[in-house]
Amino acid sequence: MIDRKWLPLNALRAFEAVGRNLSFTAGAQSLSVTQSAISRHVASLEDLLGKRLIHRRSSGLVLTEAGARLLPVVEKSFDRIEKILNDIKSEDAARERLLRVYMPPTFLQRFGLEMLQAFRNEFPQIVLDVSSTYGVGHPLKNVDVAVVYDKPKISDTIMDLLWMERATPVCSPGLAARFAGRPLAELLAATELLHVRIEGQPANHLWSQFARQLALDLDTSRGMTFDTLALAVQYAERGHGIVLCDIDMFIDDIQQGRLGVPSDIEIRDGFGYFLSLPPENLDDPLIALFRNWIITRFLGINQRPRSAVLQRTAIRAEEAGTGGDVEAAC
Repeated sequence: MIDRKWLPLNALRAFEAVGRNLSFTAGAQSLSVTQSAISRHVASLEDLLGKRLIHRRSSGLVLTEAGARLLPVVEKSFDRIEKILNDIKSEDAARERLLRVYMPPTFLQRFGLEMLQAFRNEFPQIVLDVSSTYGVGHPLKNVDVAVVYDKPKISDTIMDLLWMERATPVCSPGLAARFAGRPLAELLAATELLHVRIEGQPANHLWSQFARQLALDLDTSRGMTFDTLALAVQYAERGHGIVLCDIDMFIDDIQQGRLGVPSDIEIRDGFGYFLSLPPENLDDPLIALFRNWIITRFLGINQRPRSAVLQRTAIRAEEAGTGGDVEAAC
């Protein structure tokens, strides 16, 4: 067994540099050493572990399964050591702390920006580094805490549920008005279906679930596909289609009449938003603070009954001649 008095720090530093750059040349340059020296260090670490960490292929370097497990731990460890050493060296008692936060694009646009501003107002000494990329699950880049869009699953990370997605059809108020008093099935058949791309799922997966649960004869393969829900909803607002929209994500647009709601039908596809972080990150008081702070802002969202706002919206739509016949669609 390897104990800390024999930790191969130079070899770990060399592996981190090579793994981060996926290049022996770039790794050597980042540490100001020769390529042969960094190669020897990585080889010695592989000999110590008895496993390859890096595959050397004609197309470039690729981390093995063992290398992919080791790299983020080494990166985070060196990051923390570097941060603490600089903190100790600093004479500024009011030094700023950096928190790296990841949020999906639509979440960041709809909720995240406002929440992060509120967090900064409350904790101005904490500097936020915010990133956002398309995808499902935890981001590939190194972050301290992440809001992820995913299904509940067993993993090595801490996954705090913020809310489970509830989807309902939405379109422009004008489009809803043109189909007032007619079955929802007619609106869906006559309107372009808008899809949101989800990694690992077919583009029409949500509309297919909707049609199956309501026993609708609907061709869900047609329509347009967008990278984010925000783009699909923006397109629908302009009267160009209908999209299954997360109620809680766009409740303001629904309540304020920017989105038309043909019915109060909602479905759940098993996806939700989670706050995700490695267990060891809870040892950092700053990360624990942010985790508790953000979770309190979503308490109770999953205990809401069927949206009263949607029901009120449907009633107002019927009174104004813009409602849909939900029962006929079923």
